[in-house]
Amino acid sequence: MMRLLPTLSTRMLLAGALLAIATPSHARPQHAAPEQARADGAAAAVEADWILDKLARPAPMRTAFVELRESRLLKNPLRLSGEYRRPADDVLVREVRAPYAETTTIRAGEATIERAGKSPRTFSLSRAPELAGLQASFGALLSGDRDGLAEHYRIDSDGSRQHWTLTLVPKHAELAAQLRDIVLYGRGAELRCIETRTPAAAEPQRTLLAGAARAAAEVDDAVGFAALCHGDGDGATAR
Repeated sequence: MMRLLPTLSTRMLLAGALLAIATPSHARPQHAAPEQARADGAAAAVEADWILDKLARPAPMRTAFVELRESRLLKNPLRLSGEYRRPADDVLVREVRAPYAETTTIRAGEATIERAGKSPRTFSLSRAPELAGLQASFGALLSGDRDGLAEHYRIDSDGSRQHWTLTLVPKHAELAAQLRDIVLYGRGAELRCIETRTPAAAEPQRTLLAGAARAAAEVDDAVGFAALCHGDGDGATAR
């Protein structure tokens, strides 16, 4: 149970970042700039502050997700699909719809897992102290607070505004014992994939979001998933 809680909560706290993606960029305030300046800037090296500004959005928000889980115990990778929701600033919901139905909700320092025909299970996040840093840091990510995020992670950006990555590496030992790094992949204002690496796993856990999740309808292998995550699997254009 103690091992389940950190893994589950890490995914759910990542959901806070994911949930920004479903809202189109034109639905929230933008910094005024001439069209030509935007076009020129799209090809320039991207800065972490620019990415954080694009990802910062208030609740409510929701987005579809697709994950592919590999295990030595499984003959074929397990494909999960569903929806992440952030109905309020302090509530995160992860709803798996296939191949089974399960809803996980993080609220008021607790994670509750619900499955049809079974009694809900609730865990206190306080039982895993390293998660306090995750909660605070993803609150900072959603609000565009670089200083708050930098308290817990080293931040590095790469690419252009049309095809960028944002890498977060834990600074503190407690969090680093659970999480090696997090890499966000996006195009323009759209976050399309999150890769989570842990010290115990050789391969990252990938969660496809928004346009990448829609493009994954016929993809069920790790190579295709990685291509979509890294922006190589379709021809969508960033805004």
